Amino acid sequence: MEKTVSEAIAYRRSCRVYKKESIEVEKVKQCLQNATLAPTSSNLQLWEFYHITDSVVLKKVSFACFDQNAAKTAQQLVVIVVRKDLWSKRAKANLQFLETAFNQSPQDEHLLKQKKMATTYYKKLIPFTYLDFLGILGFLKYILFQVVGLFRPIYRQTRLSDMRIVAHKSAALAAQNFMISMAAIGYDTCPMEGSDTLKIKKILHLPSSAEINMVIGCGIRDEKGIYGSRFRVPFEEVYHRI
Repeated sequence: MEKTVSEAIAYRRSCRVYKKESIEVEKVKQCLQNATLAPTSSNLQLWEFYHITDSVVLKKVSFACFDQNAAKTAQQLVVIVVRKDLWSKRAKANLQFLETAFNQSPQDEHLLKQKKMATTYYKKLIPFTYLDFLGILGFLKYILFQVVGLFRPIYRQTRLSDMRIVAHKSAALAAQNFMISMAAIGYDTCPMEGSDTLKIKKILHLPSSAEINMVIGCGIRDEKGIYGSRFRVPFEEVYHRI
């Protein structure tokens, strides 16, 4: 029986050792489809998911993850990839979707206004935000926005490093959707940052502009796979009601 959201969150632990028991490829794929429903900045969906089931590739990626147990014993691996370089393509996809959606709706003044705002957003604001050259344009926009910010609230995250963070945040939200979905059906995961990302990109034949967000081991937990009881700092230390 599938777990509730709260049950799945409580069940999910980073599993470092998996049983030699296969898991269903299609079920993992469905969990990855759930990942695509995660919130994403400007709905650009600057992510890709590489679902590794081939034994040869599994060994190669495990080696690139330093053969840590969470990778070496995993039955399958998922690599979360950030594709900030695809912002223009994804913006055009949003525009095409909006065009179709608005054309299928009755045209009233309110909807026409919404369409104009959305079209302007993807045709002008997104290119202005994401266009850069060696980080120079982003830095100039950053200085400009800091000056404007002296007089009114304004979006300030315009540097190349800022936009990378934005894309990685969206990818991490998708990864969490995936891991909670896996926990809901009794499958286990372990997100790994410890890896040679350059080697992984070469194994997966990714362009230099792609970035590895994390590698996730997948399987069914061995009793030795959960390293001790869960620890969290007291909730009162991190919760602030204003």
